[in-house]
Amino acid sequence: MNFNEALSEIQRGSFEIIDEQKIAALIKKYLETGERYTVKAGFDPTAPDLHLGHTVLLNKLAAFQKYGAEILFLIGDFTAMIGDPTGKSETRKKLTQEDVMANSESYKTQVFKVLDPSKTRVVFNAEWLGALSSYEMVELASRQTVARMLERDDFEKRFKSGSPISIYEFLYPLFQGYDSVHLKSDIEIGGSDQKFNLLMGRHLQASYGTCKEQAVLMMPILEGLDGVQKMSKSLGNYVGINEEPKDIYAKILSISDELMWKYYYLLSSKSLVQIKELEEGVKDGSKHPKKVKEELALEITARYQGAEAAAKAKEEFDNVFSKNELPSDIAEFSFVEGIGLFDAMRESGLAASNSEARRAVEAGSVKIDGEKMSDIKAILSTGEYIVQVGKRKFAKLKVTK
Repeated sequence: MNFNEALSEIQRGSFEIIDEQKIAALIKKYLETGERYTVKAGFDPTAPDLHLGHTVLLNKLAAFQKYGAEILFLIGDFTAMIGDPTGKSETRKKLTQEDVMANSESYKTQVFKVLDPSKTRVVFNAEWLGALSSYEMVELASRQTVARMLERDDFEKRFKSGSPISIYEFLYPLFQGYDSVHLKSDIEIGGSDQKFNLLMGRHLQASYGTCKEQAVLMMPILEGLDGVQKMSKSLGNYVGINEEPKDIYAKILSISDELMWKYYYLLSSKSLVQIKELEEGVKDGSKHPKKVKEELALEITARYQGAEAAAKAKEEFDNVFSKNELPSDIAEFSFVEGIGLFDAMRESGLAASNSEARRAVEAGSVKIDGEKMSDIKAILSTGEYIVQVGKRKFAKLKVTK
């Protein structure tokens, strides 16, 4: 195992590294002596499903595992009930204990699609944060000043605009930092928007005299399918790792050629050399961007849904979009004669609302039996119809008297 190659893989795609020398020394020591080190990453279980944006960190953790790290996969069951204020313009709604535990179990089953369980320790911060006495809470709060907290961009903006900031929100970065004190982590990784919280762990480790100051590695935020906004379920621009194989495959193919390379560097298991070869191939014309994107879509779909399912998803996609054939598994819905097209689209899941259905028709993205539909007042009479919205949504509508 080559040290320079190992360090390059750890640096790959990173946004910023603080104390890179420490990371290099830990890897070097492992390669020479076999001594392992710990890498901490915290995930608040605020939703039951992970998407590709979350896997940017998981892929980096998997890379660390290859080079000697024991991963401390921290599920913030305690901190999730406060809510991370990072990037928020208002106080965040707290989750219930039931929500947190259900989401935590879901996370545990999903992360091992990427991480090696034998090199991963799943920990819950309620174990130690929930046990802190009142005195210990006050002691923790004394380790940082209000002025320092208000230097944080989101807090500063809310303070200047007169938006309320709850005192408990100041506790969130302190708790995340205390996690590092308790776990004695050598390295912590997180998104680039987490810099304040990540550095808090470094500060508190020194303040509590743990004889450690964790190195910090930050990864960039992954843009969603639109190539603009952060990947987010609420924005609808996400790829969930538990989605149907055909949806994962088709969504990856929908990204721009430019964004494809960022996805390769942050999500693919291909080596840096292999990705560079693909880039050169596209530049000199020996490889078509679409074929390179298909490789990426196939790889990601196979990782989360299996190779067989990924191959079937590709075949299905090619049949539908290259050969103009229909999907083999179109859902069927029954309606009574006289139902409006918008109502039928909403009830069959082709649109979230009548207004969304109207926008789709007006945009020219709705077809009935292969013919573009432009009538916003269309009423469905008796018969069977194949309705298509955009490139990926199909439904068979059976209308009877």
